[in-house]
Amino acid sequence: MILGSDHDQDATYWYEGRCPYSGEVLSLPRTLQAEAIAKDLMQELGRIYPHDVEGKMYGVLLAESLTGERVVLKAFSGLLNGESQIQGWVPPIAGREKVATEESITLSKLATIKQELIELSEIPEGLEYEKRSLEYELQFQALCDRHQVSKQARQLKRNLNDLEAKEIEKLDRESQLEKMARRDFKRDRDRVLLPLKEAVSLADAKMQILKKQRRELSRTLQTQMHSAYVLTNFAGETRSLRELITEGAMPTGMGDCCAPKLLHYAATNHLTPKAMAEFWWGNPSADGYKIQGEFYGACVERCQPLMGFLLSGRRSPTAPHISANLAPQDLQIIYEDEHLIAIAKPAGLLSVPGRYLDTQDSVLSRLRQSLGADIPIYPVHRLDRQTSGILLFVRDLESLRSLNHQFAQRQIHKIYEALLSGKIEHEHGEIDLPLWGNPENRPFQQVDFDRGKPSVTKFRLLENKDNYPRIEFVPLTGRTHQLRVHSADPRGLGTTILGDRLYGCDAATDRLHLHAREITFIHPRSQELIHLQIPVPF
Repeated sequence: MILGSDHDQDATYWYEGRCPYSGEVLSLPRTLQAEAIAKDLMQELGRIYPHDVEGKMYGVLLAESLTGERVVLKAFSGLLNGESQIQGWVPPIAGREKVATEESITLSKLATIKQELIELSEIPEGLEYEKRSLEYELQFQALCDRHQVSKQARQLKRNLNDLEAKEIEKLDRESQLEKMARRDFKRDRDRVLLPLKEAVSLADAKMQILKKQRRELSRTLQTQMHSAYVLTNFAGETRSLRELITEGAMPTGMGDCCAPKLLHYAATNHLTPKAMAEFWWGNPSADGYKIQGEFYGACVERCQPLMGFLLSGRRSPTAPHISANLAPQDLQIIYEDEHLIAIAKPAGLLSVPGRYLDTQDSVLSRLRQSLGADIPIYPVHRLDRQTSGILLFVRDLESLRSLNHQFAQRQIHKIYEALLSGKIEHEHGEIDLPLWGNPENRPFQQVDFDRGKPSVTKFRLLENKDNYPRIEFVPLTGRTHQLRVHSADPRGLGTTILGDRLYGCDAATDRLHLHAREITFIHPRSQELIHLQIPVPF
């Protein structure tokens, strides 16, 4: 079958890249025909893998041979069942085999380091320190409260004019005994907590060393692999990944995605690409953003930097838009002075950059780009990638310390708003469920009464909108994914936040419906009460 010239008219998405030579935007459509072929592949995968499998991206490429015959190629990202080459699938890009031995040795070392990090993060002293610290904090607060009541009673007695010397002496002695009691309590507390804290500090120091070793091993292996991987475009030119990505760090797995595999194979076999479609199959991605059976565009981190080179040398149809996704969007500043900046973070944008190139685009990196690399700017807190709302930054370390102290003392008041995916039984209340992050399943958090950290959330129902309850959340602690787990867990609200695929929501929606609506804090310099609020975008 020969694909007609009107094939691009049913495009549902355009893969794009900027030619590294001419600067022209090159495009390849995802079409309804390509999606139909991809759905056939989904059915095939469903038959082969009927149960939960590792989630990954798959792709199909419709192409024409030199004789005008239709060719359908299929590829998977990374490894499939531990194999890089499987009959009927596009092979990996040449180069990996050159560093196979070094890769095997390094991966073994990284696995050992990972296990050591897990063991260090779960030392009994750490869990005991968390538990006993909270107990002592509550006990000491109760002791101080009792002493405050006693102090007030003594003050009332002292205000009487007819007290005898012995009564005054007795009141003074009571005050001294209470001071001694508080001092003895602190001494006993420190005797118990300090050894635990030292063990935790020692474990943290070892973890820092191991993480540094892990970074160095990963960096060395990636450099070797990126120098060995060689890509070919439709002009017949070949370049290594290292030659193509000359600035910044390259993320793990670059060159192993299905889109580069498909285009490289087509170019080296003299096939003309007509349309491509990529989709996710298997368990949801770690961030919950990608779910089985949905189509996705080229990933910004691994595919987008290569797309321009790979499409070079091919006649490219003009996309109906000009690469709006290739340039970062401006940030909306809602408050700014010489010490603070508050940003209205959009959903889908990281708060701060990650380790790899795929996670460099963030609010912080855009701020630095806007203000200048030599202008200091520090994040005060973070929001999940898919959460929108108010995000605070400071311009100096003294302000950072002040706001960090306010967070530690729970003096910063935050209010979130969310839409839930189902009905709830109670219109208001408090959720108290300790949360623990399994190191083997990051970033997923779960309720764990033995290992979890105290996590408390207040909530109230605002309205029911199209059978989606609108909820106001007030977190009293600041744990990772706290609102998302407290909502989804049956012991909490028992229903997920709309769009929270990581915790089980399968509703068709394009975002996580969670928004940091308000924040109240003391200005770190002026000591004025600052209250910021922005509209909810859903």
